[in-house]
Amino acid sequence: MAGGMEDRHAASEYSPLTGLVYIFNLIVGTGALTLPAAFHDAGWGLSSAIIVMLAFMSYLTATFMIEAMAAANAMVHWKRIQRLKKSGGVVSDELVARTLQTMAQNASFPDPNGFTRSTDNLLVNDTLVSAMPSSSTSAPHSRRSDREEDAGENEPLIDRDMIERIPQAVSSYYNITEVIEMGKMASIFFNKTGRTLFYICITIYLYGDLAIYGAAVAKSLRDVACTFRPANATSPFNISEAEPCFEGGEINRINAYRVALCVFIGVVGPFAFCNVQKTKYLQILTTIMRWLAFGCMVSLACLRLAGGIVANPPVTNVAGIPNLFGVCVYSFMCHHSLPSLVTPISQKKHIFQLLLSDYVIILGFYVLLAFTGIFAFAEINDLYTLNFQPKPGEPWFLASIHYFLSLFPVFTLSTNFPIIAITLRNNLKALFLTEGRMYSWCTRSCVFPCLALIPPFAVALATNSLEFLVGVTGSYAGAGIQYVVPAFLVYMSRKQTQKAIGIGVINQHRSVFKSPFWVFFVNLWAIGCVILVTWNHLSSFIH
Repeated sequence: MAGGMEDRHAASEYSPLTGLVYIFNLIVGTGALTLPAAFHDAGWGLSSAIIVMLAFMSYLTATFMIEAMAAANAMVHWKRIQRLKKSGGVVSDELVARTLQTMAQNASFPDPNGFTRSTDNLLVNDTLVSAMPSSSTSAPHSRRSDREEDAGENEPLIDRDMIERIPQAVSSYYNITEVIEMGKMASIFFNKTGRTLFYICITIYLYGDLAIYGAAVAKSLRDVACTFRPANATSPFNISEAEPCFEGGEINRINAYRVALCVFIGVVGPFAFCNVQKTKYLQILTTIMRWLAFGCMVSLACLRLAGGIVANPPVTNVAGIPNLFGVCVYSFMCHHSLPSLVTPISQKKHIFQLLLSDYVIILGFYVLLAFTGIFAFAEINDLYTLNFQPKPGEPWFLASIHYFLSLFPVFTLSTNFPIIAITLRNNLKALFLTEGRMYSWCTRSCVFPCLALIPPFAVALATNSLEFLVGVTGSYAGAGIQYVVPAFLVYMSRKQTQKAIGIGVINQHRSVFKSPFWVFFVNLWAIGCVILVTWNHLSSFIH
């Protein structure tokens, strides 16, 4: 049994390189395609400085998230070991290590009969035999004072002397072995008001993201598939939704959009019923597509530059700063899905270096894409791929590249969609399910994926004009998820783990940004970003 469980546990993991691919795919969404226009408006010099700062701030809060994940695992582990302690057993170093290992394995796999039981009770029952004292020592333990019994969970589990004796065992407390989503972390570290604010924020953000992704993919598919162009149309992007999709056809453009949306949800939606690991090959395929698309856009821009077509973008334009923040402040967002992506990584010893590598690669991508674009094109569309539209009479291979780039948002969002849906599903479980209760397989595996998919699908089906939703989702809920929530999570987790487990047990996944100053600075930065983004929205509304 143990061997089979270990085999399944190993199969559910993936390598650090695969984890890097997953995080890369999540971060590099359609936001990358809006960077060239934002760089052009704010000036390439000023934009370069700001995007480097944005990357740094996002990496900083990502390290906060990983530290908070480790702390949340430690608190869960600590509470379970406390139950062993209160049951009358002797908490030895061997028992601590074995219990934590068993706990991680059991937490990863549901009951084969379709029910999920609390791993707290499971572990107490499975390890209590080892913990219980022998018959020769049972009498003294049965006569423990009430004072010792009541100490329970209000004192650190392991004192300094025990730490010195079992350093390897106690380090296991901070191992990231269970997927503890942001919602569960909020339940562990926040009070009722904090949890309420968090769930409002995460729900708006994730539901909004899924609705936007569905609409963006369906519109891209519709625009490529529909070939009819009215004679009075000045651009292929301002055609009425009531116009037919095909010349002489009965289906109009809005219905074609809805058909495309249904097809997209039908193909990608089932991944919300799986784990992130099940999307491995889809993620790798999309990464290849993404590198190919970026390479094509950079190459075509370089060909224009080599042909002597060179624009002269400004170095600095202060008036473009609000728009730059509005477009780019969330270009490095991955925090909401880090628990699902980081936990299955097999080797987490160098997780911060892995994450830093991802951020450096993505920053290089963004800068290269933006710089080649602003110097190759005097005018840049808000969505950069629109600068590479197919033209009548061009060679077939060039037309193929242009069609491929037109469909690039489809490739980009098709892998982000299931990750976001899985993250939302897990957070909804943390919100509505009570730990320790048994729930049927249908409740856990069918109801919650449907709750994650149906509302955004309904919104995207009703309208493909989601400008207001984009603004609320990205500008305000996104600021909370990327900056405010990680900062408060790491602050509260440090206080609570120090009180519960003790200062002698070191969190091996602790962020390098240890000073409380960084928590304060992140919140100050978030306020500044919200002010600038609001300024951008108001300016757009006025003009």
